[in-house]
Amino acid sequence: MQINPKAQGKQPGKMDILFDVVLVLHILVSLFLVGVVLLQQGRSADLAGAFGGQGSQTAFGPRAAANVLTRLTTWSAILFMVTSLSLTALYVRSTSGTHSVLSGTKTAPATNSAPATPAK
Repeated sequence: MQINPKAQGKQPGKMDILFDVVLVLHILVSLFLVGVVLLQQGRSADLAGAFGGQGSQTAFGPRAAANVLTRLTTWSAILFMVTSLSLTALYVRSTSGTHSVLSGTKTAPATNSAPATPAK
């Protein structure tokens, strides 16, 4: 199954180049999003949080770092969704005709066999 229309032997056009650029951007954004989410620290995630304390890092103000990470996560998630929708729209426009999920499958021929006789 060929996903990219370029693999079908036609010359790459502007839509194909745009598709590739958005695909690379989508991959970079997804890796950045994973990294930013992994960098975030949950509430009371340190050792004092296990015993019901507020945590030792709140005295030094980790809120600024948390706000930056939260904003980066929000904007990278928005960009991830936009690139996902863009890839879908570009793929639909780049393929010609109507396609179905089952368009590439072959159906097995029906066999007309006699019904089984019950044993006595």
